[in-house]
Amino acid sequence: MKLPVIKHFQKNNDVQKLEHTIEVLESFTEHRSVKEEEMDVVGELITNIAGAIEMDKMVKDGMSEKDAANTFAKRVLGSIDK
Repeated sequence: MKLPVIKHFQKNNDVQKLEHTIEVLESFTEHRSVKEEEMDVVGELITNIAGAIEMDKMVKDGMSEKDAANTFAKRVLGSIDK
């Protein structure tokens, strides 16, 4: 998870485009020839894109971009600690 990348995706793309991108990346991972290293990269991309979608929702609900980014990061880190 990279907050600068998440912020970039959120600012420069609409949610529908991000959702479609996740669908394409998930489809890519289902192919039998995809290697472990590629899966790691795609997983990181999906995490960042999903973060951008979550951030966008929080911003639209009235939260500042900074607070939305921090809230998302805390949520992810909190789920890792459990």
